[in-house]
Amino acid sequence: MAGASPISCLAVSASAWRWARALAKQPKILLLDEPLGALDKKLREATQFELMNIQHKLGITFIVVTHDQEEAMILASRIAVMDRGKIRQTGTPTNVYEFPCSRFVADFIGSINQFEGNVEDIEHDLAVVAAPECGGRLVVQTIDGVARGAQVAVAVRPEKIQIERTRPATSVNAFRGKVLDLGYFGKDSLYRVQLDSGAILRVNRVNDRRGGESERVAWEDEVWLSFEPQAAILLTE
Repeated sequence: MAGASPISCLAVSASAWRWARALAKQPKILLLDEPLGALDKKLREATQFELMNIQHKLGITFIVVTHDQEEAMILASRIAVMDRGKIRQTGTPTNVYEFPCSRFVADFIGSINQFEGNVEDIEHDLAVVAAPECGGRLVVQTIDGVARGAQVAVAVRPEKIQIERTRPATSVNAFRGKVLDLGYFGKDSLYRVQLDSGAILRVNRVNDRRGGESERVAWEDEVWLSFEPQAAILLTE
């Protein structure tokens, strides 16, 4: 394999040989325990798609054991989230990530910000939630069974939140804060922003443009965070 180290090539060959032996008997179910654990990042990503193609062509059920949530999201057509031996939610990766059924599932899969609150009003498909941690009210898309006075949690993924130096044009779900920490990962950046209330939000921003550090939000900057009502998840459990 061009560009790969001898050790990585050996790992790929050994893994391929084990898979070939396991598939030779045409099993109905194949258990793979950390099958890509010995590979470096680029080979691991490439082999994930190769493994998906093999499964699709053969039609065999693969049960993959992995501690890498991103790998599980890529490989799986169906995910089960368990809590102390009880299955809390099953579904496609998109369904479990975008529509978690409880605080536990929302917090377990990926990163998320959660705020406890009380439903003050419901109008059409929107709920107004008093959330002290945000220092005000949140307007979010409601769900079935939610009524005025209900105790709920509002959850928002870091990538759903916009971060800007100036106040956004929208007056809905906009909060002022200060950047405490910044992690630069090349393709994106992770911010930890403290609101005026003291709550800390995690925000992901894609680095879709080249530019000097002076053009980016930096440590200690005063910023505004905002998100659309449809971006939030309303949780009752």
